[in-house]
Amino acid sequence: MDIAIVGLVAAALIASGGILLFVAVLGTISSTVFLGMALVAALRHLSASRQAWTAVHGGLTAPAVTLLKPVHGAEPRLYENLESFFLQDYPDFEIVFGARSLENEALRTVEALCAKYPHVRARVVLSGEPKWPNAKVYSLDKMIASSRNSHYIITDSDIVVKRDFIHNIIAPLNDPGVGCVTALYEGIPAGEFWSSIEALGMSVEMPSGVMVADMLEGMKFALGAVMAVRRDSLRAIGGIRATSEYYSDDFVLGNLISQAGYKVVLSQVKVGHVLTSRPFAKTFGDQLRWMQSTRYSRPWGHFGTGLTFAVPFGILGLMSAGAMGHWTLGWALFAWAWLSRTIQSAIVGGLVIGDKRSLALCWLYPLRDLIGFFTWAGSYSSSAFEWRGELYRFTSGGRIVAARLGSTADEPEAVVAEKFN
Repeated sequence: MDIAIVGLVAAALIASGGILLFVAVLGTISSTVFLGMALVAALRHLSASRQAWTAVHGGLTAPAVTLLKPVHGAEPRLYENLESFFLQDYPDFEIVFGARSLENEALRTVEALCAKYPHVRARVVLSGEPKWPNAKVYSLDKMIASSRNSHYIITDSDIVVKRDFIHNIIAPLNDPGVGCVTALYEGIPAGEFWSSIEALGMSVEMPSGVMVADMLEGMKFALGAVMAVRRDSLRAIGGIRATSEYYSDDFVLGNLISQAGYKVVLSQVKVGHVLTSRPFAKTFGDQLRWMQSTRYSRPWGHFGTGLTFAVPFGILGLMSAGAMGHWTLGWALFAWAWLSRTIQSAIVGGLVIGDKRSLALCWLYPLRDLIGFFTWAGSYSSSAFEWRGELYRFTSGGRIVAARLGSTADEPEAVVAEKFN
């Protein structure tokens, strides 16, 4: 009897191993197809970038531009990040900084930069405590209202750019049919191991998905690091307020502008996204929040993302094939999974984004692929998240509901000062 039971258990394990091996092979095929699409999309983007570069330097006009820069606390390298915008080689621009109150520590950095570059028009807009679920959008609404210009560039405080950034990012908006311009970014790590892994994700995983989406259906969303828009395209969607109920306000902004009949352009410009030194738990939590947002904003697309990861299927293939005695097949599946993501890092991150770390550490990117799978799976575990000290939960369509909000006291005057003196 005991021998019979052992035989049944062994048969069950072999059968289940066959099913798992089938899943592993299927996942390997799907992730390989995605790699091929990513490489084709990368070549397409490089070709489009060369054409865009020619157009930018073909005598296009340079409209007056307002840089909208929400700030939140004294972040590492904040001075260098903000200074890169003061150093822009562009004839007519202003910088509007947004904060809740003068107690915001980032404003000390703004004050120092305004004193160093007195020729740059800069001012601060205080929004007070947010009355909308998305505090950043609440601040942006007041910042936009303070400007008379028709062209805006929204960028985060942890973004660093080159001197020709405005000139290159604003050029496509000379076409009245273009309503939004966005850009890919390179992850710049803080120095420690987990920061390097996160930076690889920004330089490889994110642009791979964006370029494939652009190739398949065109850009129908924007990326929060950089969003250049015109007043008319904002007006067509009901203003920036239309994104106030969403965590992924960047995705929604581009999507609404696309639905309004305008084109959304993925620029040839690449900017730097500067990371801070944080423990793994914090890094994983932020990535999980982004995945949760995608899950609610694009549910079917997010579900399909699970088939684009390679390393999890390689590990599954190694374990299931090994359990059946097919170690050669198992190691082959695992080796290809690791190699495919190494290739992806070298081509997408190294060649397209121009991130030397993605090339030098291409052998390490498969670890990021594995972590990405776990964050994807974890995104289905909960709808709640914490964001800058506030508790929220996702609802249908990617909208967010605040569990608690700050004070709703009367709003202060919007524009505080033309300069810090």
